[in-house]
Amino acid sequence: MENQHAKIVAIITIKPESLQGGGAPVFIVKDQKELQKISMTLEKIMDASAHEVDTDTLVIVAR
Repeated sequence: MENQHAKIVAIITIKPESLQGGGAPVFIVKDQKELQKISMTLEKIMDASAHEVDTDTLVIVAR
């Protein structure tokens, strides 16, 4: 079986104050509607998956 490693390629959040440091681009949005729209767009562009960390933050993960 091939060894797969997931990598966080982007973070989208409504509350940037809850983030620390990082190695991925952070997209700051104003509301839930924009959070969903940006995450769906980035999923398609990066051929990746969006995962909810909490109600205010999503991460885009590539394999």
